[in-house]
Amino acid sequence: MSEIIRVVIVDDHPIVREGIRLMLATSDDLALVGDAADGVAALQTIEELQPDVVLLDIRLPGMGGLDVLKFLRKTWPQIAVLILTTYNEDELIVRGFQAGASGYLLKEGSLETLFHAIRAASRGGVVMQPEIMTRVLAHTTSPAGEETPALTHSPIAPLPSPLALTNREQEVLAGVACGERSKEIAKRLGITERTVRAYLTNIYTKLNVDSRASAVALALKYGLLPTQTET
Repeated sequence: MSEIIRVVIVDDHPIVREGIRLMLATSDDLALVGDAADGVAALQTIEELQPDVVLLDIRLPGMGGLDVLKFLRKTWPQIAVLILTTYNEDELIVRGFQAGASGYLLKEGSLETLFHAIRAASRGGVVMQPEIMTRVLAHTTSPAGEETPALTHSPIAPLPSPLALTNREQEVLAGVACGERSKEIAKRLGITERTVRAYLTNIYTKLNVDSRASAVALALKYGLLPTQTET
């Protein structure tokens, strides 16, 4: 029997919380162990229950979702956080990844998409729906290599100079951004998982990051991903 993935939902709409509870009840390996309607209550619930994955609404009364996310990443970095929202706002997606989110899901997504995202996040994967990836890549791509003005306030340090990801490193990073696991990237590129891990190490070193989510955030900000990614 598969190990149960413990989930907490943070959303100020009771109908959303109950809907997700009912959906997760249909799965054999996912369990909703708690919920909260605001940021402060969320931190108390998460501290008590220590779930594997948190589904976090980006729009919360009082303490906002991004502030909750930053606190979680600092205090309990082992807990994966999926941003769950109806707001298809490109800048918030990038800011969420910068703050350490494992993925970004729209509430109107399918049951299968939700289940896949939770399972992938629990394994340390990065999750982004294809339609969101397309919007974000368009949002972060600016003419003549200039930085997108809307993101100039983001708290990311300048990239090392010169920055040069090889074509294969870009292919690996694109796979990470699409939520592929190392095994899936290796199969797609015809290389070994060990080689994929070596490429990831090089990417982390060049981008001065220590996680897949941070690498994706930086890649989105500086246009290091191709405009079309293969899955």
